[in-house]
Amino acid sequence: MSGAIDIVCNLYTEQEVRHGQTGIDDDFKQQVRMSPDMRKGVSIERYIEKMNRAGIDRSLLVAVRAGDLRVKGSFEIPYDRVREVCAAYPNRFSGLAGVDPTRGMEGLRELEYAVKELGFVGAHLYPHWFGWAPDHAKYYPYYAKCCELDIPIMMQVGHNLIYQRDRRLPSVGRPICLDQVAIDFPELKLLGIHIGVPWTDEMISMAWKHENVFIGVDAYAPKHWPVALVHYLDSYGRTKVLFGTDWPVIDPERAVAEIAQMSLRPETRRALMRENALRVFKLPESVSNVQPIRQPDAAPVQAPAPASASNPRELVVKSDGSIGVRKK
Repeated sequence: MSGAIDIVCNLYTEQEVRHGQTGIDDDFKQQVRMSPDMRKGVSIERYIEKMNRAGIDRSLLVAVRAGDLRVKGSFEIPYDRVREVCAAYPNRFSGLAGVDPTRGMEGLRELEYAVKELGFVGAHLYPHWFGWAPDHAKYYPYYAKCCELDIPIMMQVGHNLIYQRDRRLPSVGRPICLDQVAIDFPELKLLGIHIGVPWTDEMISMAWKHENVFIGVDAYAPKHWPVALVHYLDSYGRTKVLFGTDWPVIDPERAVAEIAQMSLRPETRRALMRENALRVFKLPESVSNVQPIRQPDAAPVQAPAPASASNPRELVVKSDGSIGVRKK
């Protein structure tokens, strides 16, 4: 197996901290026990060193759109800022386009620009920053645009914490809300990230029910993942779960080290850490490194014997679309 793919990574340099573009305050940094030497930001070069030590080949950087910018406390990281980092390190980073449903048609055009012109590989949504559940009609034009662009969209599901004391946000992202979206957009790849706590069983249910729904296991240290989630990703959900960190919330070195301590099947480890991400996001490494999942071979179909006076019959189309023979 080549290196891992981290599907959820935030820009957290001195620039983002200085400009108030992280969405987390000092209280939250203390709550997640962030080391003091990290609290003012980590350079891209230093972060790549972490990636190297952790064995991570590529991280997907989020161009965050966190709330309506007309509301105090909202913020964004411009698409061009993420493009700048991806262009400087094209073999280490790919971009994700943040979605702000309050921007209407302008937001749709910007999403298309991010994918077609900047090379972003997916979309990202924070429902709690807008106060609307994932199945709200406000998001539907963006889901349709993602289908048109053939990109996946990830969104935070489960509860959200108090990331900054001056802007407390509601927990609107119950995983069950993905149900209607997956039904309405069967060709759209939907990723519920942050594992869905405290409704992880709902998230597993949605991924099991819908072939186009996946789970991102970021924002929680692997040693604290629910038992049901670990069982799912190591068995019947092997192709549906993708590794992530939500850096700087979880340090990539810690995440990879804790996963290495788990008694996972080798094929599970490959799928979780790399192969599922390559398939879902169609990353540059995908073509040469990942083989498509093979479906069972269909039984050969034999043509019916020619009709004759001694063998009168007619062909009929069955309800499942196959062709059968009915004797006259």
